[in-house]
Amino acid sequence: MNKTKKKKSDEDLDDEKNDSTNIEIERDEKNISTEEVESIESSERIAELEEKNTELNDRLLRRSAEFENFKRRTENDQLNLLKYAAESFILKILPVYDDLNRSLDHIDDDNNKDSLREGLKMVADKFSKVLDEQGVKRIEVKGKEFDHDYHEALLRQPSDDVPANTVLEEVEAGYMYKDKVLKHAKVIVSQGNDETNEQKEEK
Repeated sequence: MNKTKKKKSDEDLDDEKNDSTNIEIERDEKNISTEEVESIESSERIAELEEKNTELNDRLLRRSAEFENFKRRTENDQLNLLKYAAESFILKILPVYDDLNRSLDHIDDDNNKDSLREGLKMVADKFSKVLDEQGVKRIEVKGKEFDHDYHEALLRQPSDDVPANTVLEEVEAGYMYKDKVLKHAKVIVSQGNDETNEQKEEK
């Protein structure tokens, strides 16, 4: 009886050892398989990120190339705009230039001064209209009070008929371009009686 019990207990011990060994092996297998799964997932994640990185780099290169092309086109457009900025104005004054040349061609053939005057007046009016369309206007000066912003005084003359600092005569026309003075009008300005008397006293 004792021997049988002992055998059984030894067998039980062996079984228990085997069971514990099997459990440890199973645990090890589970651990290995988890690590392998994690490794596979990491590899897949890395591959996915690398693919996205490549895609983003390609997209960035395409955008950079498109921006360079756009920049080059814009620069060319600006250069052409500056180069041919006066094109529309030139097209408008060419007919005036042609009319003037036609008038000059007929000077010798036509002895009628009135016809020549009318032809030149027509050309001048046409030219004035073109300038007006472009925002160029002649500065009104005669009878106006002298203004440094618009006038340039070449000479002062005494005058009893008008107040001092009044424009008596226009020597050279002045022009405005929109709200900017393109060319100051050169004028002769009246001198007051007080100034005349002072000059006489000085003399």
